[in-house]
Amino acid sequence: MVARNNVQISGPLDAPVLVFAHGFGCDQTMYSRLLPYFESRFRIVLFDHVGSGGSSLAHYDAVKYATIDRYVDDLIELCAALEFSDVTLIAHSFSAMLAIAAAVKSPELFRGLVLLAPTPSYIDDADTGYEGGFTREDIDGLLESLDDNHLAWAAMMAPVVMKNPMEPQLTDELEQSFCRVDPRVMRTFARVAFLTDVRPLLPRVEVPALILQCTNDSLAPLHVGDYMKAHMPDSTVDVLDAEGHVPHVSAPAETSHAILQFLAER
Repeated sequence: MVARNNVQISGPLDAPVLVFAHGFGCDQTMYSRLLPYFESRFRIVLFDHVGSGGSSLAHYDAVKYATIDRYVDDLIELCAALEFSDVTLIAHSFSAMLAIAAAVKSPELFRGLVLLAPTPSYIDDADTGYEGGFTREDIDGLLESLDDNHLAWAAMMAPVVMKNPMEPQLTDELEQSFCRVDPRVMRTFARVAFLTDVRPLLPRVEVPALILQCTNDSLAPLHVGDYMKAHMPDSTVDVLDAEGHVPHVSAPAETSHAILQFLAER
């Protein structure tokens, strides 16, 4: 598991364990700006989803990884292999969905969840009145554009996701992250990320959860956080001043302060 997911561990041996799970199109290096706020007091565990970053591409199978289930099992297997329990899972974007599913499947592993820019589903549901922010046609168009031209899609989406136009280096960093992912992985991963719906699992999450939202987030609007809080029994919402969808990159100090406060309360 350690080699498969390029697991990196640091920090004091006897400290509380924080596991960081990255979002779609990214890898563990996206947390580099956040780590200095935690590494002296916590056991830090970083990993890459199979197909991303420094993970083993030999383990990637487009059929197995066509749903969120394999990613959930990878996380649970990783914690078991490292003999970790009582973990706080810090999960960004797609990985927030994974965190919710993992906490329902193996609640004994987790002390708490920190969900960065989360959504339980990107797609609107007229039958229930849920507003994810996108129609199915929107998502289909996004996926088609990715299939047509991976690099053009990365250049188009990076500024939308990152925001913060006054810091163009952040957008460049995200675009390069998108471009580094193998196109065949990117296409399958995108369908998992944008088509998964974990709304039915929200009431079954037993562990405390912090929902960290961002101002002006094109992918996870603020009303989604309200929906999640209303359906997750032990959850709180904190809206950051940070703009965009990647606060651990664009606003690491503000993001870390909110996470540390949540950890102190637990």
